Amino acid sequence: METVVSGIRSTGNLHLGNYFGALRNFIKMQKENNCFFFIADLHSLTTHPDPKHLHENVKNVLTDYLAAGIDPEESAIFIQSDVPEVSELYLLMNMHAYMGELAKTSSFKEKARKQPENINAGLLTYPVLMATDIIIHKANKVPVGKDQEQHLEMTRRFARRFNNFYGVDYFPEPTAYNFGSELIKIPGLDGTGKMGKSEGNCIYLMDDPKEIEKKVKKALTDQGPESMNSIKPDYIENLFTILKVVSTPDVVQFYEEKWNKCEIRYGDLKKQLASDIIAVTSPIRERILEIKKDDDYLRKVSRMGAEKARESASKTIKEVRDIMGFKSF
Repeated sequence: METVVSGIRSTGNLHLGNYFGALRNFIKMQKENNCFFFIADLHSLTTHPDPKHLHENVKNVLTDYLAAGIDPEESAIFIQSDVPEVSELYLLMNMHAYMGELAKTSSFKEKARKQPENINAGLLTYPVLMATDIIIHKANKVPVGKDQEQHLEMTRRFARRFNNFYGVDYFPEPTAYNFGSELIKIPGLDGTGKMGKSEGNCIYLMDDPKEIEKKVKKALTDQGPESMNSIKPDYIENLFTILKVVSTPDVVQFYEEKWNKCEIRYGDLKKQLASDIIAVTSPIRERILEIKKDDDYLRKVSRMGAEKARESASKTIKEVRDIMGFKSF
């Protein structure tokens, strides 16, 4: 059985992209592997979140994880800051990370461009913390999308560098978890890129039916195809991509034929899309509402997860300190 680590930033509720891009696969993955799922509240500090909202955001992600099907009895679901060993290993690994390589990462460049008034040290060393989250549990596999491949490669580099520097074969070099098929990238409703919180183009698992209908109705469209069997513009292809993951094949085929014959009515397409999204998310939303009211259960889950994670992390810290030469009198 392999060890798998995956995390998500504590920036609010999960959305349709999170669910189809990862969570559905995680439900199967946790039955076949030793899984650690964490809520990255330390990572969120790079954007200086409002302290009044930080805990609520963590609670939302934890609730959504559970409602989507992550089982706390099978996996460790924990909050990053509940495992202080992470911060210690992060400090130790920073001593083997170099400013030049960190400043070249695409994520640092992008974040620095987006928040030029807040280019903090945590932003620069973000890849080190990401690597720490993985190697502290000596993970073999990490489920990542295309946008995270560079960070995974840096994790392998840091693990390899530590091993070489101290002459040990301690940290595994983790590889991407292969779900057996091409990963799904859910696009946003604004016609640009993938669905994401910062882009404001999401449908959240928590959204009620009226909100979903409202969002889908506003999705970018045009006057329709001008010739038969024409190539769809990206913003129209995006709607069909979402349709393919929430609807039945016959529904998808129906609208494909309407497009190819220049008979498509976007109003009908959007109604169908909204209806099918609602059908997928409504059972999850009902579970979210139930779980969110049960603070005792959430407290129990977070404590169970922290205990599992700390058991694994403390063993790593003890061994790493010994390798690095820290000795007790």
